[in-house]
Amino acid sequence: MNSSVELLSYELLAEVGQGSFGRVFRAREVGGAQRLLAVKKFNCRWDAAEAGIPASMIREVALLRKMGFFNHPNIVRLLDASAVSVGSALDLTLVLEYVDQDLSTYLSKAPASGLSRGVIKDVMLQLLRGLDFLHTNLVLHRDLKPENVLVSSRGEVKIADFGLARLHAFNIALTPGVVTLWYRAPEVLLNAVYMFSVDMWSAGCIFAELFLLRPLFKGYTEVQQLQKIFERAIMSIVAFLAALKPMIVSEQLLRRVVSFYLQRCLTFSPSRRISAAKALTHAFFAKT
Repeated sequence: MNSSVELLSYELLAEVGQGSFGRVFRAREVGGAQRLLAVKKFNCRWDAAEAGIPASMIREVALLRKMGFFNHPNIVRLLDASAVSVGSALDLTLVLEYVDQDLSTYLSKAPASGLSRGVIKDVMLQLLRGLDFLHTNLVLHRDLKPENVLVSSRGEVKIADFGLARLHAFNIALTPGVVTLWYRAPEVLLNAVYMFSVDMWSAGCIFAELFLLRPLFKGYTEVQQLQKIFERAIMSIVAFLAALKPMIVSEQLLRRVVSFYLQRCLTFSPSRRISAAKALTHAFFAKT
């Protein structure tokens, strides 16, 4: 199938994902460098009296375009976008740079002995650099999870899927229920006010998952999720260390890591949670 989005032409190769928003395809550019592309197609319907592109989709495109000007290496790039009205339906298409896999798939391929110190350090360093860029530009991602973090075959990490992202302003009412449950901060679960620290909670959960190769807080309701967070909060550091793969890193590094993620990323109080900029200065990321 040949398709065209403004000046960028491509052919769809295979469907690689599907969700409530629509479908994602792997595609190849026609002409030019013939690079691989990710094509995200939204299918939505609206009342004829309310013609227009849904606000959430406008926000996603606007944020991706805004961030695209900076071409940050740890943020997925939007290459093109189009919206076509077909009767009572809207066909919105986003064309993005293609990355081989997401972090969830990457972790599923990890050896039983776990990821090496160098790999964990590199993935988190790039993730935090991407978050620092977003937060510096007042962007809350609000749905950070392994499925929304892309990892290329060359080890490049890119934050993707800005469907729930938005610019922060002090006078806006922030939506409750954002962020996938296992990575959702306590303040969101409690319908309290939240800011950029919600993304840092999610980053802390991902950091732990890089060691454990499984989600840290795996609840199936909001109440159960809060219960698991409280249980983890009172768990001893010794018990957490026992859950880690002992062959991954030295005991000294483990102490640093536990201090970093338990006390700074996953602290219950949002105001005491570490920022992405501050996290990047932690000794764990120092050159060795």
